[in-house]
Amino acid sequence: MESRVPPDHDVVIVGSGFGGMGAAIQFKRLGIDDLLILERESDLGGTWHVNRYPGLAVDVASVTYSYSFEPNPYWSRLFAPGAELKRYAEHVADKYDLRRHMRFDTAVGGARWDEENQHWVVSLAEGETVTTRYLVTATGFLSQPHRPDIPGIEDFAGTVIHTAAWDDTHDLAGERVAVIGTGATAVQLIPELAKVAGELTVYQRTPIWVVPKIDARIPEPVQRLFARVPATQRFARLLNTSMLELLMVTAVLHFRQAKRMNRQAAGMAVRHLRRQVEDPELRRKLTPDYDFGCKRPTFSNDYFPTFTKPHVTLETTSIDHFEADGIVTTDGRKTAIDTLVLATGYNIWDINFPAIELIGRDGRNLGKWWRENRFQAYEGVSVPMFPNYLSLASPYSYSGLSYFTTIESQMRHIKRLFRELDRRHAHVFEVKQAANDQFLARMRSKLTSSVFNLGHCETANSYYFNQHGEAAILRPTSTVNAFREAERFPLDDYTYSRAG
Repeated sequence: MESRVPPDHDVVIVGSGFGGMGAAIQFKRLGIDDLLILERESDLGGTWHVNRYPGLAVDVASVTYSYSFEPNPYWSRLFAPGAELKRYAEHVADKYDLRRHMRFDTAVGGARWDEENQHWVVSLAEGETVTTRYLVTATGFLSQPHRPDIPGIEDFAGTVIHTAAWDDTHDLAGERVAVIGTGATAVQLIPELAKVAGELTVYQRTPIWVVPKIDARIPEPVQRLFARVPATQRFARLLNTSMLELLMVTAVLHFRQAKRMNRQAAGMAVRHLRRQVEDPELRRKLTPDYDFGCKRPTFSNDYFPTFTKPHVTLETTSIDHFEADGIVTTDGRKTAIDTLVLATGYNIWDINFPAIELIGRDGRNLGKWWRENRFQAYEGVSVPMFPNYLSLASPYSYSGLSYFTTIESQMRHIKRLFRELDRRHAHVFEVKQAANDQFLARMRSKLTSSVFNLGHCETANSYYFNQHGEAAILRPTSTVNAFREAERFPLDDYTYSRAG
């Protein structure tokens, strides 16, 4: 039996980044073409459209950071600059005919499950509503910029720029610039700012583990080889993925079994710092006091040397407050600045999970339920009491270091689930509570071997940890396991019914 009131669309996807586009591609492969992709920004690409700060580049090798089914043989470097990722996103949208499904400059306020009509009612910021049989949120893990709540910051009279809203028109040449934050974004940005700023002061709360970056231009003959013989690029992708899995994922998620490997990764970073910074006091400030992997590490060859320049200052004393013309630290010292750059990352656990208000069966508010219980999602995709809903940026979903690993495992899950829906001539699915509970228990059990549970992470100030003190973003299994389970999860872990 069909819904009493047919929905406007079969599928609404919130977000036009790589996650949303991957889901759309999979639905189109399944023969579902009535798609609407809602995007609050002016164009597609997600983080690669929003972010355009100087030095922006992918921090996972280019051959790995792409869809496996849509390789790009023409990356200019081993770690491609951000503009190339944006062009790649545009290429994917054009090739797979996704643009006609996209609606830009459209912010979604929330969505609620309509039990009577068995569909979702999506509320747009302008007051309009759209109904859909299936709802997919692909809002990304890093979509809600975090702005620090420091006394007096609203009284600062100079220019304030967040890295997620970079102002290309503002000339920093010769200015007194302050940067708050030393995460992965700052590691890319700070060396570039040092090239133009008259004075640069970096306010560091937590140092970051940085290892050498093996980067270079990819010669044109190699690009042509990748284009003519795709198997060569697939081999390069497999090799890079395997190395990342061994050196990073294993050392972090299997800390109990691979503690020595974790120590070796930290030792690599320490030696890198020693080679680049002679001053022992500066080295001390730049050396993390938490275990490798508690906070996302990164790659760079020019971050540490930047702090040895005479016009660059690393400030590790906490900020007390802002004044109209500068920053005052807790020891009473004031630094006059012209421009404040916020490299303060994103608010993940307060407003990003989920990024919009979601109301499921019996009025359950997903954000409230997650915070009062535990953050959880079956196979990192679905949630009990939320029928016909798929959450791509969800707890325990991020697999490996390349986001595309996560995307493609979720695409496989969608394929298996919707083929079963079609086989049963059903229209409504919902994951069973027991299946969800079993998956959550397994993920939490596996995390007991990770650096997050066994390592020293108290001082990391890591966005991996939520309000419950749990590192619930990463899926603590191998990428091979994530792919295998996406294709073999028990179909009876879901209930299936006809709408109406």
